[in-house]
Amino acid sequence: MEVLGFSIIQETFRKERNSYKLYLRVGHRDQIELFSFPNPPHRVNNPEACGLRHLAFAVENLNATVEQLKSQGVAVEEIRFDEITGKRFTFFKDPDDLPLGI
Repeated sequence: MEVLGFSIIQETFRKERNSYKLYLRVGHRDQIELFSFPNPPHRVNNPEACGLRHLAFAVENLNATVEQLKSQGVAVEEIRFDEITGKRFTFFKDPDDLPLGI
């Protein structure tokens, strides 16, 4: 099955949030992560907002990347754990106050 021309990797309903999380395959190694929320904020200023949710980047060492960002004065949120993917991640803001994930 495809969505927007991309094959579905995984779709998960998150009952506690009343939302879906969908992973789409882009090319051979990249993916797009789509979310649905029943009442998201209108302004794109948080990861759960309408529109572009955030950009996320894979890094080789999350802890080292967080420390590097902090050493440059970037405020970084606490590291979280995604129970669906089994991966750790966090967010920080770009100069326009939009969320970026690693």
